[in-house]
Amino acid sequence: MVLAKFMDISMLPEKYKSLTQEQMETRIREIKDKLGEELFIPGHHYQRDEVIQFADVTGDSLQLAQVAAANKKAKHIVFCGVHFMAETADMLTEDDQIVYLPDMRAGCSMADMANIYQTEEAWLELTKTFGDTIIPLTYVNSTAAIKAFTGRNGGACVTSSNAKSMVQWAFTQKSRLFFLPDQHLGRNTAFELGIPLEHMAVWNPISGKLEYEGALEDVKVILWKGHCSVHEGFTVYNIQEVRKKYPNMNILVHPECSREVVALSDDNGSTKYICDVIEAAPAGSSWAIGTEMNLVKRLIATYPDKHIISLNENMCPCLTMNRIDLPHLLWALEIIEQGGQGNVIAVDKEVTAQALLSLERMLARA
Repeated sequence: MVLAKFMDISMLPEKYKSLTQEQMETRIREIKDKLGEELFIPGHHYQRDEVIQFADVTGDSLQLAQVAAANKKAKHIVFCGVHFMAETADMLTEDDQIVYLPDMRAGCSMADMANIYQTEEAWLELTKTFGDTIIPLTYVNSTAAIKAFTGRNGGACVTSSNAKSMVQWAFTQKSRLFFLPDQHLGRNTAFELGIPLEHMAVWNPISGKLEYEGALEDVKVILWKGHCSVHEGFTVYNIQEVRKKYPNMNILVHPECSREVVALSDDNGSTKYICDVIEAAPAGSSWAIGTEMNLVKRLIATYPDKHIISLNENMCPCLTMNRIDLPHLLWALEIIEQGGQGNVIAVDKEVTAQALLSLERMLARA
């Protein structure tokens, strides 16, 4: 099966490495003005400030793809995010709209932890063991191929915002759930819905084995052994240190953090939820936030009337997301301005049709 096609036009030309920030910003504004409504730039919350200043809209991954799909005027969609986000945008937009990723190295380590070959092998083994009792759900932070897998097997996509409602829906379809690629979001969501940890197993794609010590008939949730390298960096020790230093500080984390971290926090939720909570919080309130550093820094700058810190102040920004920078954005825009196409994200039609089944089952319950 052909999966997703990427038109990569090699590495960043040398000329972009010698431009000043002011020169690049000036050129980007010129191109945006010239192309007008034909150009649309979505920017994910985790992008650098230097890039986000040129975004026509900011948001989380699915929100940006939906906004891109609703924009029928834009011919060129330059997605400032990572591969799977641009793939989703391509699948949801019209055939005559072109989606670009400024730097093809901007991937997602979590999405890459579940490839289609491993997933098909896992499904074969799991259905041998559990029969026709399993429904797959995939986090939108997954490749188009994995979305297509869930689509053709009766499953759906989930976001961190709607994971609870989608897990509840999944259990109206089958008695067991196969959740990939992020074990932490799956575990935290299922636990909050009342499923005991001892009824959750983990599928290890490296060993090709189910990690579980109890009786197999007790398994309700099968979690893919994947994770977000950023959010797994927040630890119980970080929480203990914040509690010591700031006893009255609220701790708010993303559900991609481990179960232990979520359990010890005051609240958890999606990127959008975190932004909304901080916006609504009273002046003078104190917050330690467990999510990507670029967003935390932006919240600190946006709300100076609140005391905001990172739960782990030694954390780095998402390294793959940060591959999108001013030189790559300008490069992508100049190619478009010159009538060329480079770093185009184009998902195979068969994959798109199957993946859309997964996305549409989720959107129908949004």
